[in-house]
Amino acid sequence: MPNINLETKIAAPINICFDCARNIDLHQQSVVHTKEIAIAGRTSGLIEEGETVTWQAVHFGVKQTLTVKIEAMVYPTYFCDVMIHGAFKSMRHEHFFVEQNNFCVMTDKFSYTTPLGIFGKIFDKIFLENYLRKFLLTRNNFIKAEAEKQFRQI
Repeated sequence: MPNINLETKIAAPINICFDCARNIDLHQQSVVHTKEIAIAGRTSGLIEEGETVTWQAVHFGVKQTLTVKIEAMVYPTYFCDVMIHGAFKSMRHEHFFVEQNNFCVMTDKFSYTTPLGIFGKIFDKIFLENYLRKFLLTRNNFIKAEAEKQFRQI
């Protein structure tokens, strides 16, 4: 099972960072390059524990849907979304938030399994893991910029 671990240092309070990371509207703005939109479940605002969201996006030239459920949430330090329907065999995305030296450190732990046996593993090694890492980095940089902007406006 591939794992992508990312750490983003944000000059904003933990609660602002946490809310930016679970904001459906901000997520859609951060991934406009994939035409990603929320089409079912929670489609705007702050997603909560137990809620689902179905995303529709274009990846590798193919329109796809992914439904995730917020499996656990401890405000403002942790939430976890898991795939309940989509192209992966399995997917789990954990989000951790810690305050350190006037910064919030946001850590992503993204793990997934591709379908299609050996063909899925080959596709993952050649394309998918790098694509997902860039996707998450783009999203995290957007969250960082938005959280820092919101903090400056207080």
